[in-house]
Amino acid sequence: MADMDELRSLFFVECDELMDSLAAGLRQMEAPGHDKETVHAVFRAVHSIKGGAAAFGLSTLVTFAHRFETALDLIRSDQRAADGQVLPVMHRSADCLSDLITAAQHDAPHDAARIAALLAELDLLIGTKPAADQTGFVPITLDLAPFEDMPSGYLIRFTPDAAFYRSGNDPYALLTALRRLGHTNTLVIQDDLPPLSDWSADQPKLCWQVTLTGDIARADIDTVFEFVEDCAALQITPLQGDTAFAPISIALEPLAIAPSQPETAKPAPEASATIRVSLERVDRLMNMIGELVIKEAMLSRVIQTAGLAQDLDVTAGLDAIRQLAGDIQESVMAIRAQPLKLVFQRMHRILREAADATGKPVQLITLGEQTEVDKTMIERLMDPLTHMIRNAVDHGLEDEVTRQRRGKPPQGTITLSAAHRSGRVQIEVADDGGGIDRVRVRQIAEDRGLISPGTQLTPTEIDQLLFLPGFSSKAEVSAISGRGVGLDVVRREIMALGGRVMITSTEGHGTTFAITLPLTLAVLEGMLVQLGAQTMVLPITSVQETLRPTAAELHHLGQSGRMISNRGDLIPIISLGAEFGHPEPARPLTQGVLIIVETDTHKRAALHVDGIIDQRQVVIKSIEENYGRVAGVSAATILGDGKIALIIDPEEVVLAAASDRTRTLAASA
Repeated sequence: MADMDELRSLFFVECDELMDSLAAGLRQMEAPGHDKETVHAVFRAVHSIKGGAAAFGLSTLVTFAHRFETALDLIRSDQRAADGQVLPVMHRSADCLSDLITAAQHDAPHDAARIAALLAELDLLIGTKPAADQTGFVPITLDLAPFEDMPSGYLIRFTPDAAFYRSGNDPYALLTALRRLGHTNTLVIQDDLPPLSDWSADQPKLCWQVTLTGDIARADIDTVFEFVEDCAALQITPLQGDTAFAPISIALEPLAIAPSQPETAKPAPEASATIRVSLERVDRLMNMIGELVIKEAMLSRVIQTAGLAQDLDVTAGLDAIRQLAGDIQESVMAIRAQPLKLVFQRMHRILREAADATGKPVQLITLGEQTEVDKTMIERLMDPLTHMIRNAVDHGLEDEVTRQRRGKPPQGTITLSAAHRSGRVQIEVADDGGGIDRVRVRQIAEDRGLISPGTQLTPTEIDQLLFLPGFSSKAEVSAISGRGVGLDVVRREIMALGGRVMITSTEGHGTTFAITLPLTLAVLEGMLVQLGAQTMVLPITSVQETLRPTAAELHHLGQSGRMISNRGDLIPIISLGAEFGHPEPARPLTQGVLIIVETDTHKRAALHVDGIIDQRQVVIKSIEENYGRVAGVSAATILGDGKIALIIDPEEVVLAAASDRTRTLAASA
């Protein structure tokens, strides 16, 4: 049973890959002059899903896939064109097939009405195919007298090719299935078998001849070989006369084994081997790497405490361990890294559904699909991106009439892109809609009591109101809004991944939501800083430079604001101690250290700390899961001395300080 469960899980994993191939193929078929092989690939994807579903008794899935496959076969055989009438039905069928797979995987109910409606659409396509008589074919009825004393049955000759074995099929399973249909007499045909010295896995010659007798329908035999017909030579002949039990003489002679001939040996296959590994096992390995990093830090501390840091052999050994740990970590991260292509491809479906629900013509452009992120992030990005795409269609884009009145193309465009930037991953959802109506957003926030009337807010702060819980700019609940999920949930899910969401919008030209994420959720390169008696960690990716300021570089702003002149700019100074509740240091700024950081919104700030301790890799531990949400803190880590240090979120610290500074200046004005 455990093996069957494992096979079933493997089937659903394969379904994911096949559905991605199916969706990509259907999109390629939208282009004029698409490759014929694309249609074959789409057909094979549905065919393979049907075959696997039949093996596990998923009858609803099999029925739908079979009808879908029949409709695709019309395109494959050039009986129907992949035009604007057919392709929308193909897309909807692919979406329905995906839902059926998901329902089967989780033993959940399926939408019977939706399936029936799509089956009717497929039947309509199948039933309205061009008549066969257009080819000039005229059926001929044969009047054949029955053979006397002839046993009913079939003579089957079955020769698998290399693809049959590579795909994991087993001839024994098929022969066993035939035996269930009736009496069988099975022989191995050795006529074409080469000597063992010439044997090649790429050219298998094994052939079986099966005499199957009994009251058997031809369709039952076709069902047995249905899923291997593309990778095997098959001849099925009705038994006639005495051919049913005609003995077949097979001369069994010893195989002549020729001397080995190294010079004629065939080269090994070039394709690299792959294996499927449970993500849980990779996670366990990643956690062990994290523990190794902590142990390395502890060992380094012990060496320093013992006064061995000057010993060259000890230092070289410690460096070697550190290098090895880093290499192992990078290797594990590479194992976990997956391209965002899978997520992006699924967004096409979300866009179609949203466009159908709103009646807005929309196209989706995807860029940077090969950008890789951690596997865990891919799974958890699905919901936020789904909401943002739906939000862009429903809220961001104008309707067709309004767009034309504003001189825009009637079809809206949403661009989904991804790229690696400054050691992080940035994903953007951009639309060419009307942009954020900030006057209206502010009015809604005031009407709902989210802000006080007359509150001074910058355009960026008004945009941030969209992330408040319960905020909605829609006056009416539509088919894709009012589901209780808003941008506040999106931001919370992204922040749980160590990321953040930013908005840029130009009224009349569109809005861009940008998500930045770390490359991994396990380890980061951090700068250890001193705040009084506390040690905190600052992500090294946000650090631009460190400096010890001179008095001439410091400037005052208002009563408590301080700034530093740096490369021609005035940068606000933020006391990290004050932000986290530590008493302000009595000593002047010139005795501390300023760390200049740049946020994802390109805001720069100088963080004041008492000193810099070290720079090293730290293992990320979720503080929300183990303690709770702490403002300005993204996570925690364990230091080499066993103490816990908080990891600073510079973006949140800078934004919070900027907001406080704006309010202070407004109050003093």
